[in-house]
Amino acid sequence: MAETARPTHPLTTDEAWAFTAERASATTFFFDFDGVLSPVTEDPDASQPVPEVLGVLERLAESVARVAIVSARPVSFLRSRFETLGNVDLHGLYGLEVWHDGQVVTEPAALDFVPTMAGLADSARAELPAEILVEFKRLSVALHYRTAPEHARPVERWAHEQAERLGLRIQHGRMVVELKPPVDQDKGMVITEGVRNAGCAWYFGDDMSDVKAFDALRAREAVDPAFFGMAVAVANPETGAEVSSAADLTLESPQAVAAFLTEGLRRF
Repeated sequence: MAETARPTHPLTTDEAWAFTAERASATTFFFDFDGVLSPVTEDPDASQPVPEVLGVLERLAESVARVAIVSARPVSFLRSRFETLGNVDLHGLYGLEVWHDGQVVTEPAALDFVPTMAGLADSARAELPAEILVEFKRLSVALHYRTAPEHARPVERWAHEQAERLGLRIQHGRMVVELKPPVDQDKGMVITEGVRNAGCAWYFGDDMSDVKAFDALRAREAVDPAFFGMAVAVANPETGAEVSSAADLTLESPQAVAAFLTEGLRRF
């Protein structure tokens, strides 16, 4: 039987699932963590995937070529939440760390910045308002102002000053600003590499860093007429409109993501 021609955007979810099921053996599903598989929480350490996620990701990994989580979280954090899933790859810190086949691989160019990040975290705790949650991730530092949005501007200003002083890069997110090493690695680059040999790929994201991943799917489609990419946004009150405008489809919550996957798997 001849394969269905690649659908064009915009398209219905039925078309997307039908095409995906037909090419399941050549399909990869990528997911952000916070806001996609887990609700965003005031305390980042308290975040947990919604209860349905573990089971549905396990079934998905058995049905397609590959499932991967691509997150700003460190691999150690992701492993603590998904340790029961043996067939899911973990890309932490925007791809600076990768857990694959039982090993963590760290981008060598970023390792030199571990002492810089430790010192930066200490400075942030000493110089920023006490309400700002400073998250030290070994290779980056995230400054969360979700519980104190009135401090957003001074926190952003401080972060930019430190980035200029130390030669770091800035990543903006949902009520957070993060400082990272000046290493060419982001979610878009992870997806570009991840879809190199894929025939189909989906990416689920909720924040501005995920738009680069959406763009990577579009770029692959542009050079490979046989490749199909599906960009799925998850609604949120901070960056939702911008992310949704770059996506093919918007879901309302992490619970809706799990339900959407459960329904889609029935097509396989």
